Amino acid sequence: MSIVFQSLFSCTPELVVMDLDGTLVDSVPDLAKAIDQMLSQLGRQPAGEQNIRRWVGEGAEQLVRRALAKDGSDAQAAKVSETLLANAMSCFFQNYTLCNGSHSLLYPAVIDTLKALKNKAIPMALVTNKPAQFTAPLLAQFGLDPYFDVVVSGDSLEHKKPHPEPLLYAAMRLQANPINCVMVGDSRSDVEAARAAFFKVVCVDYGYNHGEPISQCNPDCLIESLDELVQGWL
Repeated sequence: MSIVFQSLFSCTPELVVMDLDGTLVDSVPDLAKAIDQMLSQLGRQPAGEQNIRRWVGEGAEQLVRRALAKDGSDAQAAKVSETLLANAMSCFFQNYTLCNGSHSLLYPAVIDTLKALKNKAIPMALVTNKPAQFTAPLLAQFGLDPYFDVVVSGDSLEHKKPHPEPLLYAAMRLQANPINCVMVGDSRSDVEAARAAFFKVVCVDYGYNHGEPISQCNPDCLIESLDELVQGWL
């Protein structure tokens, strides 16, 4: 365990908020399948898993917009017509409903870490930008739902990450002071949301983050495996 971690998190947090995709579960194989099927239904060429790994993290609509854009950029994604977007979203939701969780995998040490934090009676919440209709089945499939006292999906509130609202909502529900809470994620959306909510933020180095090293986003601490949380707090 690094000295940096120990100095930043010397006290057990009042709340640990976990991200889902790219932090607990590698869901890109299923997302890629659903997106590529959507593109085929619209008469377009598949995007491929490598590109889709760079596009996930800001909710289903933004993922679909990027897949429809000429170059996958946010600038082109913003120009996608509402009619095309609506048709594409319908296709994507139908496809993803059928394959959600089929090829997704838990990252190493996830269950052991959640068990250890639960045994220590540290409250935990899950905050994801994934729509609720896909979040609940994925949590159930991997047996993750019993570990979280609150689950906030991308369409649970008015705003999603990187807005601080989901994190502040979780803290309010569990009566935790934001300055004593920690966000654990893998992307710039997690870092930005945590900063805006006055949370500390730990990032795993194996997630997605739009193809950029998460270290560039300057989280408070960078870890290689979730079990480093256990080493730090228990």
